[in-house]
Amino acid sequence: MKFILASASERRKELLSRIVRDFEVRVSDFDEDSVQVNNDIEKYVKILSEGKAKSVALNCSKDSIIIGADTIVVIDNKVLGKPKDKNDAFRMLKALSNNVHRVYSGVTVINNTTKAIKSECLYTEVYFSELSDEEIWKYIETEECLDKAGAYGIQGFGGVFVKRINGCYYNVVGLPLNLLNKMIKEIL
Repeated sequence: MKFILASASERRKELLSRIVRDFEVRVSDFDEDSVQVNNDIEKYVKILSEGKAKSVALNCSKDSIIIGADTIVVIDNKVLGKPKDKNDAFRMLKALSNNVHRVYSGVTVINNTTKAIKSECLYTEVYFSELSDEEIWKYIETEECLDKAGAYGIQGFGGVFVKRINGCYYNVVGLPLNLLNKMIKEIL
């Protein structure tokens, strides 16, 4: 079986390499903006991950396992995507400061031989320290935050803001390894 990751994320590539030695990357052309949240976050991230995986599966050989994932940050029932600019990143980090938020990941695995599809959702609670405006701007200047949901990366400089988590660390990074490993075993 060939494994295919339907994501351009460097973090997901690095994490998947801990489970699957040999895989290729194919970026999905799924239109994420076509999906509305409608107050069901778990369903929303599963639809996104499934859309990405199905989009890539259409152009893969039968002997393929396709993995799609999507990760979002939610605080006070509001989804924080990737910031549009540095001011948007500041707004997000200010909202996360001295607060608790959830990081949700939808993961979909498709067996192109059997046409079996498994989609799961997982969330992790993340507790942030209180951040001064100066700390936030210093972090924003690293530009690490600009391509990450919620405007921070727990695996990078942003990890210093995290007091504790309740749940899967790798979920916050972008790919819940334990869940994905279980799903792959089930679908093979």
